[in-house]
Amino acid sequence: MSRTVLITGATGSVSTALRDALEGSDLTLRALVRDRSRAGTLERRGVEVVVGDLGGPSTLPPAFKGVNDLWLLTAMDPRAPENSMNALWAARQAGVERVVRLSAIGAAYDAPTRNGRLHALSDHELQASGLRWTILRPHAFMQNLLWQAGLIVRDGIFSLNMAQGRLGMIDMRDVADVAAHILRAEPDRHHGKIYTPSGPETLTYAEAAEQLGQVLGRKIQYVAAGAEDAHAGMVAGGISEWLAGMLVEYGQALGSGFGDFTTTDVEDVAGHPPRSFADFARDHVAAFTV
Repeated sequence: MSRTVLITGATGSVSTALRDALEGSDLTLRALVRDRSRAGTLERRGVEVVVGDLGGPSTLPPAFKGVNDLWLLTAMDPRAPENSMNALWAARQAGVERVVRLSAIGAAYDAPTRNGRLHALSDHELQASGLRWTILRPHAFMQNLLWQAGLIVRDGIFSLNMAQGRLGMIDMRDVADVAAHILRAEPDRHHGKIYTPSGPETLTYAEAAEQLGQVLGRKIQYVAAGAEDAHAGMVAGGISEWLAGMLVEYGQALGSGFGDFTTTDVEDVAGHPPRSFADFARDHVAAFTV
């Protein structure tokens, strides 16, 4: 009998990649959305859509009814632990067997970012829940550079407060592939495992800019920004004070060597090598082109 997977964060980039990775599987996919009007693409792809909000516990029981596996993704937000708790409560009440949770790189009580510390709370709660669980703590996403696409198209430059830190950044499609392989496997296969999927090599953003320029056929330059300038620029661009602060904290940590590592988790779990930054650049040429 087909297993039913409830996908949270269903209209976001990572969960969209997961849906693509699971296409053609024998799993029944159900997407939790807050606004049905944004779910047309999901419905056209044959995904069952249910309306609910992780921040509203009373909306969750119908969405969780009959679910075997939960893909748990909470947005970067100060209320993320509460939302994760609501999801786990609903999962236990509904008899969900397994939770695959997207956490954060280096999540720990002493993490160098508040977001990492918030995720540590939710990771611990899941580990103590009595459910089968797997936690993913992926490296920084290559797709984060898409936020800078406008500047890259217009001026051929981008700016981040990551100094010359080296990162084993990962294509989020590889994170989705790892999650998809876990969800296709028997519930006990990856129970109790914490994976930290990364890309195949560490790069500075200056090196990434050079590779992007080679793909685009023009010079692209990375300019290291200070924390204050980075924060001010994000707020001016409409990002909330809280989220801007989180991103600056990640920039400072990653710029100081926090992300200077790679793992073999993508190949070990998904069975293929992780995509390189050059692969990412070639696949996203349109985003960086006029």
